Amino acid sequence: MTEEYEEYEETTAVEEVEEELDEEFEEENEREDDEADEDEDRDEDEEADEDDSDDADDQSEPQRTISDEELDAIADTAIAALEDILKYFDLGEVTIDEYEGDEGELILDITGDDLAVLIGRHGKTLDSLQFLISSITARTVGYRYPVVVDVEGYKSRQRQKLESLAFSAARRAVSQNRSVKMRPMTPYERRIIHIALREFDGVETASEGEGSARRVVVLPI
Repeated sequence: MTEEYEEYEETTAVEEVEEELDEEFEEENEREDDEADEDEDRDEDEEADEDDSDDADDQSEPQRTISDEELDAIADTAIAALEDILKYFDLGEVTIDEYEGDEGELILDITGDDLAVLIGRHGKTLDSLQFLISSITARTVGYRYPVVVDVEGYKSRQRQKLESLAFSAARRAVSQNRSVKMRPMTPYERRIIHIALREFDGVETASEGEGSARRVVVLPI
């Protein structure tokens, strides 16, 4: 087999996996938006937790108290699923570091050489990968627990940028006494905005729009 043909096979395999990830992402995103629409039709007098103000957008599926053994099972399941998917990419040796995030979420950070293919344009491939791992883990353990897939701290850096945007929008909403619409974002990004402004005095957050056009609106109170 020639080197050119081997490279063609590797490229095709990566493209096929990315297409599968994108399809899974779109399906999961549509399900979340459908759930959000159902929530909006429910009794408006029901009070949701502040971090659920984006309906299903925050992806934080109501946190349940779990034991260390259950958390270990979640981590083992998520890591195993991630390792299986990474086999489709020609990445060489990679390491998956596991740790707990500020909101109690399980973070799996992938490190290695030349991992740009896992991030994709504007982080789209990484978002798809995270949705897929979260779905597989939830189906396996029987309930949802927040799982974040990161690549060499990419999402951590993006989170800091999103939090800065959130605070800027909140300050404008308060100083100008008007609602401020943020750019369309993924469910994961919207969740970060809601959490960042949870304790910000003088504003509340909501979501509007459908599908890829769904965005956070910062409202003065």
